[in-house]
Amino acid sequence: MMTNREEIQVVWLKRDLRLQDNKAIFDALNSEKRVLLLYCFEPMLLNDPHYSERHWNFIKESIRDMNKALKPFNSKILAVESDIIPTINQLLTKHRISNIYSHQETGILVTYERDKNFKRYCKNNLIQWHENINNGVQRGLKNRDGWNKIVDTFYSIEPLPFSPVENQLINKNEIETLENYFKIPDLNTPNATLFQKGGRTTGLRYLDSFFKERYLNYMNHISKPELARASSSRISPYLAWGNLSVREVYQKASNFKKTTTQKKPLEAFMSRLRWQTHFIQKFEMEHTMEEASVNRGFHKLKKSVSKKYKIAWKTGQTGYPLVDACMRCLSETGYLNFRMRALVVSFFTHNLWQPWQEATTHLSQMFLDFEPGIHFPQLQMQAGETGVNMLRIYNPVKNSLEHDPEATFIKKWVPELKELDTPFVHQPYLMTELEEKFYNFKLGKDYPKPIVDIETSRKKASDILWKFRKDKTVLEETKRILKKHTLKNRLTQS
Repeated sequence: MMTNREEIQVVWLKRDLRLQDNKAIFDALNSEKRVLLLYCFEPMLLNDPHYSERHWNFIKESIRDMNKALKPFNSKILAVESDIIPTINQLLTKHRISNIYSHQETGILVTYERDKNFKRYCKNNLIQWHENINNGVQRGLKNRDGWNKIVDTFYSIEPLPFSPVENQLINKNEIETLENYFKIPDLNTPNATLFQKGGRTTGLRYLDSFFKERYLNYMNHISKPELARASSSRISPYLAWGNLSVREVYQKASNFKKTTTQKKPLEAFMSRLRWQTHFIQKFEMEHTMEEASVNRGFHKLKKSVSKKYKIAWKTGQTGYPLVDACMRCLSETGYLNFRMRALVVSFFTHNLWQPWQEATTHLSQMFLDFEPGIHFPQLQMQAGETGVNMLRIYNPVKNSLEHDPEATFIKKWVPELKELDTPFVHQPYLMTELEEKFYNFKLGKDYPKPIVDIETSRKKASDILWKFRKDKTVLEETKRILKKHTLKNRLTQS
């Protein structure tokens, strides 16, 4: 019976939701067999606390965009709500499968365990699972010797085309028949949101508009919470979910740099693309940082969890307008520029003196561009628990005055302050009782009083963390981290 079933190649799509420059698809199409493109909305991830509806909607929009591109080939993606092993088991009742292609995912611990289980499953079922390198990140490295050269080589390879021959993709009718054997998710998503829409088409539109004019203010506005929304590339979710590959973006930037006189912003942009690969590589080499500080010396640092502080921080009710504006903006739009992300983590871990682990799932749910390989190393870096990086405790008032001087961003996201004069928007707690009456505003009622004193809390955090940095275990770990995660001749770069 099995011999009468057609043998097909399966491409298991994960965080590589594109047709172009997708090695898994490219390799599958190089075979003489027909190819099925598969995406699994896995219950193990649908129920994981790191993810939220905004991520699944972005993925659905990405799949719809891919399906649109597949129309000329009379095909579509088989999108199912099922974990991968039962999905392949079901497909094996209809087809023979000897090869499955996917990229090598640097994900959270549950995806790593899933992949190990799937590898065993494939071996037991005589299936060859081909995992390709994703965005230059290498598995199994012991240190960074020669890493730059490896990444340079990867970035220089011409992006892979999507060019199936006629009838090579499993056709739409066959896929719709297969859908009868699965739980099929509804790919429709809400329109009335402030989130960026998923899909390669939209990602390319952001990239093109960035190179057209927005890049000119990239460096000048990069730290500004409002201006950075327009002057940054805004392609991070399209990289995180694989609508665009880092390689193709890097090459587009490199080619554009040759034609423009304004090279510095593009150089800064390109360095951040490399920076992205660097941090994901760190996470790939030391995945335990999902749950514990990479510097084991900081495992001795104990902080009490305050439910009150966590709720105030999450909901933007801390009494510090810039922090609150950032948290509310993030909740509504899924985006903050890098400096503001650093600031809200700094406030949570230093001023509120909360463990960085207590921020992980809330922020991962909020960030539309949640990328595990950046998320966890960055949290630890901002929390000051690497022993390698400079300790930075961001002052929310100073940053407010410097980067949002007219309080444009704050007034937009903390509207209860918008009628106040600008100095009081930055620091409403400086108002006298007479001034409160004049503005018909009551601190503690219309807007919270500061939840902590930033100077006192800053000093406490600074004193404790600097003392920790002299600890014997922290110093030993710092040397180990530098040796493992940095390039030769680099002594202090993380």
